[in-house]
Amino acid sequence: MRPLDLALALLVVVVWGVNFAVIKTGVGEVPPLLLGALRFLLAALPAVLLLRPPKVPWRLYVAYGMTISVGQFAFLFSAIHLGMPSGLASLVLQSQAFFTMLFAALWLGENWRASQLVGLLLAAGGLALIGSAHGLSMPLAGFLLTLAAASMWAAGNIVTRAVARCGPINQFAFVVWASLVPPLPFLALSLLIEGRPAITAALAAFSLRSLATVAYLAWAATLLGYGLWTRLLSRYPANQVAPFSLLVPVVGLSTGWLVFDEALQPVHFVGGALLMLGLVVNLFATRLLAWLRNRA
Repeated sequence: MRPLDLALALLVVVVWGVNFAVIKTGVGEVPPLLLGALRFLLAALPAVLLLRPPKVPWRLYVAYGMTISVGQFAFLFSAIHLGMPSGLASLVLQSQAFFTMLFAALWLGENWRASQLVGLLLAAGGLALIGSAHGLSMPLAGFLLTLAAASMWAAGNIVTRAVARCGPINQFAFVVWASLVPPLPFLALSLLIEGRPAITAALAAFSLRSLATVAYLAWAATLLGYGLWTRLLSRYPANQVAPFSLLVPVVGLSTGWLVFDEALQPVHFVGGALLMLGLVVNLFATRLLAWLRNRA
């Protein structure tokens, strides 16, 4: 990988890792579902005025927007609002890789390799340990909502594969136009669950910090992050780019500790280590075994 592209990959890792602390700051001032509506409204406008929509069926725009955007972030924002530590959320969310494997097997008929099954079992053990340590530092509802967010991210990954079958398209433009889908569902959910008084009060007290939070989530985490990630995936094999996502929880955990003094229990560290080991096995075991066979 060229030095510039390596630097861009690390920039994405930092932007996405810090994103969790920004979410925690945001939901402290703005109701989580309203925050989701504002995030994607700002991500779509004015960018849609500058980019043509890719030739993709509208049902895929809707499916992507309702899964990877509304589903993932409605659950994630709500989890952090309920007290899920931001750093731990960045770690648990990585279980999306295994939900993707499961959905691909169920919906696309993909077969699992032995290394993937081993990785899944390790990750499941890690998640079980993390979930068993719920209490004042991590509410069980926050943990379960974060798992739900990971499953919606995975469902969006399956939609992304369907989008890829439409031929070469501008993936960044697709993300921008798909951002038109979430604002109305988010606003409807906000009205239904959070209520008009909470929305009115939040908008009346909307501060510069709230604006900065929404701008970061929309322009940095969504447009810059996904834009650079798409650029890297268009230049390099996915198995060369994907491992960088393993660094996101490192940044997320570090930021949560530095900004919010989030201290993890020993069981969280053990569970997190098993989850990350499962991801590493899933990504690298097949290639390592092939390399060993070639050396033999």
